[in-house]
Amino acid sequence: TVRRAIGEIGPLVDGSIEVLIVDDGSTDRTPEFADALAADDPRVRVHHQENRGYGGALRAGFANAAGGLICFSDGDLQFDLREVSRLLSRLEDPAATAVNAVIGYRIKRRDPPHRIFIAKSYNAIVSALFGLRVRDIDCAMKLFRREVFDGLPLDTDSPFLSAELLIKLRARGERMAQVGVNHYPRAAGTNTGASFRKILRTFRDIGKLRLALWTRRREVLGLPRR
Repeated sequence: TVRRAIGEIGPLVDGSIEVLIVDDGSTDRTPEFADALAADDPRVRVHHQENRGYGGALRAGFANAAGGLICFSDGDLQFDLREVSRLLSRLEDPAATAVNAVIGYRIKRRDPPHRIFIAKSYNAIVSALFGLRVRDIDCAMKLFRREVFDGLPLDTDSPFLSAELLIKLRARGERMAQVGVNHYPRAAGTNTGASFRKILRTFRDIGKLRLALWTRRREVLGLPRR
């Protein structure tokens, strides 16, 4: 899947753009394939780390990315990475309201019914607790200007990281736009994001952030004390 994903995005990038692959303790041959790609293509770089979870992988990607724009997606081929161009067009559209982040949403989600139910319930809970009005919080197709990460603390290693990021950006007053992208059935691997243990970790992190925003808001958002 890594090779195919790189093949999709390859025509979009030039020498000024990097593709950063985060190997979050993979136990298959992904690290081997990723290193081979990096050896053959100077635009590709690999970051290896012990397994820290989905949120930990994203945080590592944000911390190690070198470009002025940061886009992330998954490598399971449920998204067409060529559609990054849709997000980029909106970010750079001079006729539209200026934004620092473009959030993808799945036009039609191609997942089993139970996962769609869990996702809709999760979106509703996060929206109710944090006032975040986003159509698809966990869509793995998002684009940001690098400066939105300056001084922004991100603490979650669970799948809640994507929501944590959006909640904090909104609370800091960052403008965001939303763009529809296509979604496809999973082509390889097994999704473990809806496991009972990860759901428990996610709800723990939801509670921690909600409490922290009530009691230590400016610190949690990386803002100076008044």
